Amino acid sequence: MDKWTRLALIAVIAAQPVVALAQDEVTETPVERPQVVLDADKIFVDDERNIVTAEGNVEAEYEGRVMRADRLIYDQNNDTVRATGNVIILDPDGTQRFADEIETNSSLDDGYAIGFSTRMPNGGLVAAASAARSSSGTNAMDKVIYTSCKLCEGQKRPTWALRARRATLNQESQMITYRDAVLEVGGFPVFYMPYFAHPDPNSDRRSGLLPPDFGTSSRLGLFYQQPYYWAISPSQDLTISPKAMGKVNPLLELDYRKRFWSGQVNANVSFTNEFDFGTNGETFGEKEWRGHVFADGQFAITKNLKWGFGVERVTDDLYTSRYDIDGENNLRGLYSSQPRRLLSQLYVQGQTRNGYADVSVLNFDGLRAFDDDDTFPTALPLLFAEQLFDFGDNGLLAVNASTAILSRRTGIDSHRASFGSDWSTTRILPGGFVLNPFAEARYDYYKLNDAPSGRDEFSRGVATVGSRLSYPLYRPGSVIDILIEPEIMAAFATPGDNNSDIPVEDSLFYEADESTLFDASAVGGYDLYEGGSKAAFGISATARWKNGVSLTALGGRRWRDRSETAFSTASNLDGTVSDWVAGLSANFGNPLKIETRVRLDDEDLTIKRVDARLKSRWGRLDGQVRYYRVDSDITSTGFEEEGVDVRAQVRVTDNYYVVYNRQRDLAGSVLGNGTLTKARDLRHSFGIAYEDDCSRFEISFERSEAVDRTLGANDSIKFRFSLKTLGDFGSNDLD
Repeated sequence: MDKWTRLALIAVIAAQPVVALAQDEVTETPVERPQVVLDADKIFVDDERNIVTAEGNVEAEYEGRVMRADRLIYDQNNDTVRATGNVIILDPDGTQRFADEIETNSSLDDGYAIGFSTRMPNGGLVAAASAARSSSGTNAMDKVIYTSCKLCEGQKRPTWALRARRATLNQESQMITYRDAVLEVGGFPVFYMPYFAHPDPNSDRRSGLLPPDFGTSSRLGLFYQQPYYWAISPSQDLTISPKAMGKVNPLLELDYRKRFWSGQVNANVSFTNEFDFGTNGETFGEKEWRGHVFADGQFAITKNLKWGFGVERVTDDLYTSRYDIDGENNLRGLYSSQPRRLLSQLYVQGQTRNGYADVSVLNFDGLRAFDDDDTFPTALPLLFAEQLFDFGDNGLLAVNASTAILSRRTGIDSHRASFGSDWSTTRILPGGFVLNPFAEARYDYYKLNDAPSGRDEFSRGVATVGSRLSYPLYRPGSVIDILIEPEIMAAFATPGDNNSDIPVEDSLFYEADESTLFDASAVGGYDLYEGGSKAAFGISATARWKNGVSLTALGGRRWRDRSETAFSTASNLDGTVSDWVAGLSANFGNPLKIETRVRLDDEDLTIKRVDARLKSRWGRLDGQVRYYRVDSDITSTGFEEEGVDVRAQVRVTDNYYVVYNRQRDLAGSVLGNGTLTKARDLRHSFGIAYEDDCSRFEISFERSEAVDRTLGANDSIKFRFSLKTLGDFGSNDLD
């Protein structure tokens, strides 16, 4: 059809709006009404009956919505459109609707369809024997099937589908409800629901039931946790998750989130009324209310200033282990705690382009056997502030201040205030040498109670001046680029700076390694300082191939003019010569990545510490392995530590995987009573998984031989399946 015929047709179809416009011509501003644009191979207009018939490649457009069909009849008197043969309706949001026959109004938003199906923008597919759509926003369908799986050539059934006798989509509430629904997997019915509802996949968040978490373990028995999501308002929600267990009383878990214009609050809480129980669920002790609170929040005061808090509390040391509560080691503020230690904090933090400051109040709670909370410090407060001054070619100067006001119910109260500065610059010398002179100074004031010497206060000043000198050697090539950089460091510091009266609060366990090889003081924190004359030597080397493969290595050692009793063997700063330390990384792309850190004895070069990590994504294998070993004379427990951690997923076919995880303690661990266990699996799990474009199914068996007081080995079976657009089901803690 040429453009003149099409324009004439538009005028015919728009006749009714034109008449309406003529009736409104007495108004100052005419009311324009949308027009229907119709295009087809053949168009017949019956002027007497006001009927337009279009045949062949018919396309009608109204306000961005397009209908295509083999044949279309438009009755202008009743404002109805009837389309037959390969009917397709395209919505502006990308939704596609298909039908054998459709009758609707001219705006394409009210009517019914026979042999109806639709493909949603998120990939969801709905098919029904018939469908009715009303202008009020309600769509009703009979004999419905819903899935988000694509049917490949030769495939008769989708991986999963939801079939129902009737389904209704309420566009106002954005909810889809089903009557007599059956969940099918591979064409087989696995779950029947007389009533089921879920939000429209294109809708905003909605209140309703979330996928459950279920499984079985030797400790809890069969368990089932059913979360309910409550969208309280656009800025807050609450997830209510009751958990029923076969061997112990039920538990209720709550997750609350709130967003403010200046910040946010998150809280995870659970509670139950139960006895203590052990490995097999056997109860003992007294029945009482037990629970936990993990919460955090952060708020902006100004553009550069904010405050926040973190709360971590449990009623029992083993509560989170007994009930498999996650989130114990999550970061909830400026500071993170060690495993099996809880940390609550309140802080204020500010930062500008050249300045930074934070002040925090900290409180610790120990969950390990024989932890005595009375000996744990409460920080009231910790403070750190630093201001940078850039003098260009004359270097960078940093001025800082720090305080640590620590109080205990049992033990030494330690109050420290420190003021310091450090300066550094870079110079390029003739021949390509790089010189980095540096200087630092600090003044510390301590006020103590119950110090071994009886003194309640004293002060000290420490200072270091020195320089680093390196000589980068670069050799580019057509296949490989090589960079070798030998570096030395020499520094002179004030001697005898570590007083035995100073309680070591911030460096209880530390180790000088390749990351601090060229530092002025290899000790982190304030309470200990590496004084006297010292030097370091090391070499770094990097090789980069043009295909992306790279090798990087750094190694060296430190020397001092004197030994200090304040430094332990584990610190690698005892005596006058440190052990050799090195780090190596190799990147071969996805097939293989290796990272290794080692510490070698300064005399016979025996390995005292090794930590090696390997990652591979090659062919059908995707996994990582970590191996570590630490000699007994440099561990905090005095026992050798050795272990291996393996995590792997092997694709057997295009859709099936074997999943394997193992964390094994090869040397044994020290229990709270000081005894050493034999080699054991801290965690060992294996399972199978199925995954395609619309779903993933996993089933896994897990065994843990970790022992902590009344809790011993535990076996569990975890099941999880994820259906695209519907959500996850099963054990959410499965890797």
